[in-house]
Amino acid sequence: MIALLKRDLALAVRAGGGFGLALAFFLIVVTLTPFAVGPNSGTLSIIAAGILWLGALLSCLLSLDRILALDYEDGALELLATAPIPLEAVAGIKALAHWLTTGLPLTLVAPLLGVLLNLPEPGYLWLTLSLAIGTPALSVVGTFGAALTVGLKRGGLLLSLIVLPLYVPTLIFGAEVARRASEGMPLSDFSTPLALLAGITLGTLALLPFASAAAIRINLR
Repeated sequence: MIALLKRDLALAVRAGGGFGLALAFFLIVVTLTPFAVGPNSGTLSIIAAGILWLGALLSCLLSLDRILALDYEDGALELLATAPIPLEAVAGIKALAHWLTTGLPLTLVAPLLGVLLNLPEPGYLWLTLSLAIGTPALSVVGTFGAALTVGLKRGGLLLSLIVLPLYVPTLIFGAEVARRASEGMPLSDFSTPLALLAGITLGTLALLPFASAAAIRINLR
């Protein structure tokens, strides 16, 4: 399992789908936002939490098609399907590798980019926490989408169409946590969206590896 994780991390970086591409896209989104809405600090403060969450979500999309495509092309996925490791565990490792190379770096750099959008001081901690809780769900859902489209020619667009609607609940509750915290609301006012965000992540972690494994088996037949 550890060897598979190390291999996936190395492949993600070598294939150009590592943290560099996602971080560059994230920086571009945040940098261009003031040009689109104007440099007014009050306006930027209001939309900062939502923009940061949306930028992180879109950045995660960039490398989803590489989660399983490289293994499918070189035949490694068929070997993994017949290996003694459960295919559900393989799907979980793929999602973990994607999160370590994409979700985690985005979570760590988001507070720094929040300065560019004049994010209010109370929002930094909860923005980071909401991303840390929510981005694993993005990686797991993305792995499920990659499993559904593996082997399809030009499946990247179809993958985005499948995954984006599934990302919406995570985006809504994650951005809501950061927004309410940045407005200085007490914990009791954003504990509900925080709990729902955690529930979504736990639900995806519990269910989607099995769905991903089933999709992989069907596509390998």
